[in-house]
Amino acid sequence: MNPLTEWAVHRGLTLNQRLAATAANGVDWLFKRDTLIQSGRTWFELVHDSDLMSVRYYALPEDEHIELVDGSRMPIRRDQYAVPLVLVPPLGVTTETFDLMPQRSLVRYMAATGFKVYLVDWGKPRREHAHLGLRDYALTMMGAALEKIRGHSRCEDLSLMGWCMGGLLCLLYQGLTLDARVRNLVTVASPIDLESGSGVVAGLAGVAQALNGPAQLVNRYSNLRLTTLDPARLSLPPWMTTLVFKLTDPVGSVTTYWDLVARLWDREFVESHSTTSDYLNNMLMYPGGVLKDMAVSAVAGNQFATGRVQLGDSVAQLDAITCSLLAFAGETDHLVPPAVAARGVHVVASKDKAFRVAPGGHMGVIIGSVAQSAVWAESAAWLAQRSAPRAADKRKTKGKAKAKTKAKTKAKTKAKTKAKARVEATAKTATGRRVKQPPAEGRQMDLYQSLEG
Repeated sequence: MNPLTEWAVHRGLTLNQRLAATAANGVDWLFKRDTLIQSGRTWFELVHDSDLMSVRYYALPEDEHIELVDGSRMPIRRDQYAVPLVLVPPLGVTTETFDLMPQRSLVRYMAATGFKVYLVDWGKPRREHAHLGLRDYALTMMGAALEKIRGHSRCEDLSLMGWCMGGLLCLLYQGLTLDARVRNLVTVASPIDLESGSGVVAGLAGVAQALNGPAQLVNRYSNLRLTTLDPARLSLPPWMTTLVFKLTDPVGSVTTYWDLVARLWDREFVESHSTTSDYLNNMLMYPGGVLKDMAVSAVAGNQFATGRVQLGDSVAQLDAITCSLLAFAGETDHLVPPAVAARGVHVVASKDKAFRVAPGGHMGVIIGSVAQSAVWAESAAWLAQRSAPRAADKRKTKGKAKAKTKAKTKAKTKAKTKAKARVEATAKTATGRRVKQPPAEGRQMDLYQSLEG
């Protein structure tokens, strides 16, 4: 067979295989899409479950390695770090954010690198939850979640890692409590200074400033106040949350469907596309109370940038936070540009802090194909250096181990002495010599032995 004929036959077979795969994948995409969705596959233990918020624990994977997004394999570290890691997603999204696909799962990756991984699940808010505000999430629910995690892990020190609003909730919790047991904090694409740079969030701040004059007139001549508005009327329905996230990359939202048609023969691509689409199309309601707090504290007052955030009768002192801080921003993030996120490291009082810009947009920086090497690996390495046991914990553990060994040795010696005494007592009784009265528990046995002798 000449080379041209061989090439034609090979090309024909490949085309035939692709047509068959295209037909099979097309049928699955149209009628059995659930079989294509790969999110939420990592096993977890439910540590806490309340009306809305729950806590998950992701144990070490049972395999010897995990597969990464680039096809390589990473061995699993069995020697776990002393400080557990708590992942905090933003509101409005599902927990699949951190467990999107087996090869792109942040929970699985962090567990494989040696961390005891916990995830706070904010649940699916309903209309009756519309009144919940930032203080409810950052203080009440976050505080309850961290206490459950401390009880389950038997470790007081924790590291927190949050994306977008999740990072803000971590900062607010720390600012409200100044919890000395929170050792490390990682934020990814969290908006701090809304008056810096450009972007959608900064644009909202500009609109708020433009409306400041008319708002003052309304306050002066009417009883209408933003703080008195019914939170239920401000809640963002799920479809609108989806629209907001899709608008961060409007061109990409359209072109992905063309990519799907062009690569319908590629099962792996179809699974990836279906999983991401399912994630984006199933966003959650955004509570009106949170949006009202954000409008008052973040957008209108730009309070996050000042270091003091007023939440009702409480003040979150961001400028008093001293734990180690690592902040990331997406290089092409149109929602929270680097200039908006960078302010975080300047606001806190931490001495150990760093800011890094990673490839990707608002979503790509945390779940994109490059996020694994640019954000996940960097965060894991940074946390690993700061997750060793404290000196006091080491002494405590050493003291407990020493006391345990001492007690064990003492018990063994006592048992050995007791057994030796019994043997000697038995031997002397058998030879008819006078011996000391044996222990109470052995008297009946010695009496029978004497009668038989």
